[in-house]
Amino acid sequence: MKHLLAVFALLWATAVNAQQSVRFDEFELHYSIVYSTFLTADIAAQFDIPRGKDKAMLTLSVRDADAGDIEGRPMEISGRTWDLITGGDMKIKEVREGRATYYLVPFEFLDREYRFFEFDFTPQGSDKTYRYKFKTQLWRQE
Repeated sequence: MKHLLAVFALLWATAVNAQQSVRFDEFELHYSIVYSTFLTADIAAQFDIPRGKDKAMLTLSVRDADAGDIEGRPMEISGRTWDLITGGDMKIKEVREGRATYYLVPFEFLDREYRFFEFDFTPQGSDKTYRYKFKTQLWRQE
């Protein structure tokens, strides 16, 4: 996990949707979708991320923007993801490196279809749970 921050910086720079963020009170949720084919085989194996033309992952982190946090902090998170045919609970992988905490959500997708995500999260240090929902269109990678 030594190079995790560099990996995330690269992933966010090459994401399907460039890194996006949404503000919830003092917290800022950062998210992006990354095609699994952008990962090297070694990195995918290290984080147990399946690679393939129809596989991607959602990356998530949350920080306290008012406190000036630069690293993602732990959070309780649960949710679901779906498309026109399949769906279910998000399979969330927590990754920690030093003080930084990130979350990876691998999934399969249908070519040119929309993928929906809906999740609730409670950042460490907060007594409030937030809900976020978005959709993104994905294309099979050749």
